[in-house]
Formats: sequence, structure tokens, C-alpha cells
Amino acid sequence: MKRTRKPAGHDDQLRTLVNSTSGIAEVAKILAGSSSVAVQDFADIDISRFERTSFPEIIYCENKRLDQIIAITNRIYKHRRLVLGTRCPPEYFPRLKRTFRKGRFVQEAQGFRVGRPLPGFGEESVGIISAGTTDIAACEEAALILESLGVTVRRIYDVGVAGIHRLFANDARIKQSDVLIVAAGMEGALPSVVGGMYHQPIIAIPTSVGYGTSLAGFTALFAMLTSCSPGITVVNINNGVGAAAAAFKILKLVQSRREATR
Repeated sequence: MKRTRKPAGHDDQLRTLVNSTSGIAEVAKILAGSSSVAVQDFADIDISRFERTSFPEIIYCENKRLDQIIAITNRIYKHRRLVLGTRCPPEYFPRLKRTFRKGRFVQEAQGFRVGRPLPGFGEESVGIISAGTTDIAACEEAALILESLGVTVRRIYDVGVAGIHRLFANDARIKQSDVLIVAAGMEGALPSVVGGMYHQPIIAIPTSVGYGTSLAGFTALFAMLTSCSPGITVVNINNGVGAAAAAFKILKLVQSRREATR
């Protein structure tokens, strides 16, 4: 029988369950408490998410107070030594920089990292392609997360279909990437073009860029969902986090399968 690897840090809880004669309610309580840590009365952190899902819990900072973000960051850092935050209001950055002096704060991505990046993946990489400069915010959100998790990122920006020769000029760099993230607004055509030219898994990000009937990203979203290039995965509008998670899980699975055959 193949043995599964139990999440790190759960040894005590697992021994308790193995040796326990407790009822269902007690066992459920142990399991529920084994991966969460409360932060005052406003947050319950899922500490074991990375071991369970191969992707860590990330602080979504929108609509959170600055003191809440600081408290959550401190608590996660105590357990994980790496904290990621996204959709952080720019006016919070000066205080966060003073509080977490060794953090990395990316204004364009409205995100931050506190702690050192994880060890790298070696040769595996993600190419992040933007149709225009105005799509870079979603790209940089994805890049911040991937680089913090140890993934090499190749940025290929402002190569949209209005000047398609710019995409062709980056052919070698695109082919060197193992997974591609492609962000586009307006009519959202770039992922279809990339999907028709390259063999890698493609994760498309529709962005809320464009006039009038671009409908704040919905036109790009619908175009990507109805693409004639098969195999394109589409995340939500401006969702750099979702694209980064999908790319990271693909690379993580490839890495684990390769290591298992050594």
C-alpha cells in the first residue's frame, strides 16, 4: 500500500487520534483546531493550507484595517516565516514598510511579502505575458506570489495584438517557460493567439482595461472563455492570485512526480 505523507507539524494531533477513544465530536474538534490560529476576534488563519493544497494562505487586504493586516501578518510570520498580502491599499505601504523593514512591497501589484522567498524550483519557470502596460498590475500580482514561492518568472510585457510583431520578437523567451500566464483587457485576444502558437499550459487573466463596451473586463472574460484555441484556462477579472496559484500547482506537481522517480 502506498503511504501518504502527513502534513508537517501535525504529529501530536495524529498520535492523539490514533490513541484516542474519543467520540466523533472530540475528533472533529481536534482536526478543526489542528490547522487554524485565531487572531483576536477578526481572523482565523489556516496555517496548514500549504501542506494540504500546495499553496499558502494569502492575506486579502481589501476592506481590512491597517492594524488588522499587521496583526495577521505577525501571526502568520510566527508560524510560516513567509507572509504574502494582496490588494493592499497604497496608503498603508509607508506604515507597513516601517513595521516590516525586511519586507518587499510592490506598489504596482498592490502587494507585499514579509520573509524570505522559498527555495527555487531549479530550471522551471513561468512566462508572464501582458497585452499592454495597463495590464501589468495583474501580472505583477502574479509575479510577486510566484517569485516569493521560489519560481523563476520571465516578464514579457506590452506585446498585444495591435503590434503582434512584438510577441514574435519574444519567441525564444516564451518557449523557455514551462507555464504561461497571459493578461489582456479590451477584446482579450492575446491568450487565443498565444494558445494557437505555443504548447505550454496557458492561464489567461482578463483585465478591467478598455473603453465603453469592454465592460470593466467582462468582454475580455467572455472572449477568453469562448476562445477557439483549446486548452486555455481562464481566471477571474484581474485575478493575478488565481493565475499564480494555478501555475504554481502545475509546477509543484511536475516537481513532485520527478522527485518520486529518482
